Amino acid sequence: MRDFAIVLRVSHLLENKARSAGAEQWLSQLPDLVAGLEVDWSITVGAPFEDATEAFVAEAVLADGSLAVLKLLVPRSGAAALNEITALRLARGEGCVSLLRSDVERGALLLERLGPSLFQLGLPIRQRHEILVSAAQLIWRPAPGSGLPTGADKGRSLISFIAAKWEELDHPCSVKAVAHALACAEGRVRLHDSERAVLVHGDVHQWNALQAGDGFKLVDPDGLLAEAEYDLGVIMREDPDELLSADPQERARWLAARTGLDEQAIWDWGVVERVSTGLLCTEIDLQPVGRTMLAVADRLATK
Repeated sequence: MRDFAIVLRVSHLLENKARSAGAEQWLSQLPDLVAGLEVDWSITVGAPFEDATEAFVAEAVLADGSLAVLKLLVPRSGAAALNEITALRLARGEGCVSLLRSDVERGALLLERLGPSLFQLGLPIRQRHEILVSAAQLIWRPAPGSGLPTGADKGRSLISFIAAKWEELDHPCSVKAVAHALACAEGRVRLHDSERAVLVHGDVHQWNALQAGDGFKLVDPDGLLAEAEYDLGVIMREDPDELLSADPQERARWLAARTGLDEQAIWDWGVVERVSTGLLCTEIDLQPVGRTMLAVADRLATK
């Protein structure tokens, strides 16, 4: 029997995420889950990536010596594993990490091994944004009938999440910030157009962009059929301090000019993502990220 002490090192953030999802049993069963996948997929699992917050992620080696990554998603309501697997199959390794094996029931994915994240490389902000946009554009494609949730579905779920978490967390940002985010989300739901909807990643940021050869690929796709502006809205929520160092709208203008997409839609999704992610980070104690995002949301809501 292999010694699984190495795979039991679960980060504080991942443990919090699992407990908030009611997945304590999943945490206790991780050794058995990993052991079963080692046998079924003929892999050897090594050291975990301790900065993972959405899943247990560890190094893996295939029987032929090829390097890979094992990802086990925290069980939660909905179809997160199926959606991610579907998105990766549709992307076919273009702009996204390649999927080698998957098991929806166990929430397990075997992925190609990539290099360091964009965050680790410390590149200038405009260069980072260019890399993120370029990777996202490779993913965008029509995917009717794929069964993925729509941008309207996502907007409605974020409305519910923001309203509930703001109360549960004892109002960590202003009423005005929450009202602003809810109004923007409601507007995007109303304007959802299935004719324009494409496969989007859903969480395009520098921690999710990993070096792949001479370029970058995105990992951890949510998998949505939405307006492409959604992905750019995620870029709007990131680097909140830098957003306020000049005219906040300038980033949305640049993203719109770079892609030919709608500036207002980019801005609106940025507002929604900033508040929802700030609340999520507060819930799982990812600080000071959560506080900073919500502070910026407060300031922008007054404009």
